[in-house]
Amino acid sequence: MAPAGSSGAVSGCVVDRKSGTKNQSSRWRHAINESRRPAYIAIADAIADDIQSGHLTANQRLPTLRQLAEDLGLNFTTVARGYAEAQRRGLLDARPGHGTVVRETVGSGPLRRPVAPGNLIDMTMNMPPEPQDPALLARFAEGYASLGAQDAYSLLRYQEFGGTHEDREAGAQWLNLPGVGGQRVLVCPGVQAALLALFTVLARPGDAIACEAVTYPGIKGLAAQLGIRLVGLPADEQGLVPDAFGALCAADLPKALYLNPTLLNPTTATLPPARREAIAEIARRYGVPIVEDDAYARLPSQPLAAIATLAPELTFYVTGFSKCLGAGLRVAYLTTPNVRYTARLSAVLRTTSVMASPILNALATRWISDGTAELAAQAVRAESRARQRLAASILRRAEYVTDPDAFHLWLKPPAPWTRIEFATHLRAHGVGVVVSDTFTVSGAAPEAVRVCLGGAASRAECGHSLEMIEDAIEQLPALASRVM
Repeated sequence: MAPAGSSGAVSGCVVDRKSGTKNQSSRWRHAINESRRPAYIAIADAIADDIQSGHLTANQRLPTLRQLAEDLGLNFTTVARGYAEAQRRGLLDARPGHGTVVRETVGSGPLRRPVAPGNLIDMTMNMPPEPQDPALLARFAEGYASLGAQDAYSLLRYQEFGGTHEDREAGAQWLNLPGVGGQRVLVCPGVQAALLALFTVLARPGDAIACEAVTYPGIKGLAAQLGIRLVGLPADEQGLVPDAFGALCAADLPKALYLNPTLLNPTTATLPPARREAIAEIARRYGVPIVEDDAYARLPSQPLAAIATLAPELTFYVTGFSKCLGAGLRVAYLTTPNVRYTARLSAVLRTTSVMASPILNALATRWISDGTAELAAQAVRAESRARQRLAASILRRAEYVTDPDAFHLWLKPPAPWTRIEFATHLRAHGVGVVVSDTFTVSGAAPEAVRVCLGGAASRAECGHSLEMIEDAIEQLPALASRVM
């Protein structure tokens, strides 16, 4: 092993150029070739292994990038990325005039490689928690079993688009909008399919649709696919700022306004009644259609009146089960301002998806009718609240915003770390979160990450993940001060 301050490198590669340890260089090249990970990750893994085993010690200097690239037969960029990855994991410091050295604090605790995808604690997908109440699970089982009692082929045939009369009536019950009956409801194969149809009908390539500047990322993909411009509008802790919407309408009238009004993904903001009324009034004044994506509508213990009840002649309202029961129940309910739009949307949805699955429709209709869907939403709400209390007890140093009924957090990394550095550090230690860039439509992405508390993880597993985040928040500023 090369002494500290020499031209040493990680074991498995050249340790001292004068000693000519070609065997170690050959071993590391072999390890990189055998690894299923990218070469730059394999380099960072080797650094972590050698620090853990004691082959590299605090303040020990590593080879220059060009020297290591030559010794390993790799290009300069790959080696530079390997060192950068090791720095993100908190293993190395880059010191002007001294080169790249092992951090002094790196030996204070166990080191982790980035975990394999199957072992990652996934806090990236914004899925509802899965309550394990035996009575609720029994009702689920009864619902599944009920499908077998029906005529098998009745659920395997083509059906009239928009759902059967029974499915539409159940959809109207789930929407719970005053004056909206089954005849005004379209049953769709998920909210995303409904949004695709709405964007197709309301705008053409090059047209603009307004939305929150930081919003549900699914519409970014839809807009890109259809060639539609998204215009991000300012929002604060209460959601979209109505005056900004009014100013846009006066200057450059958008084809529609997209809103995620309840527990906005990712910021958890919920538009209060006054803002809903103001937005409805502005839309009415300029004749701008509103797409109200109320995926989280069933979660608040005190739900607010939908914008669709304030401006029904302009609002397309859609909701489903992904955020209050489970994403696998790909059924959504859409209501439109008038029959003309219903016909146009039906044509688009029929073209893109043929129909919603009769099997899933039948299951959703049963669960709405017998109360299972509402009980599931209540259970998700209760479990979300329990996890929010857990987060509040663990994340004592964290700066974040959320809502008691939400199952995600909008968390600001500790200064001076950026959102990218923070998310990369967490992933290297086995926790996946989503950076704000994913949700940003326009302007600079805020220094924030979304942390999901739901999914298949148990409450205990969620708590463990939160403890890892809290530990990172506690340690990162100290590490940053050493880098600076």
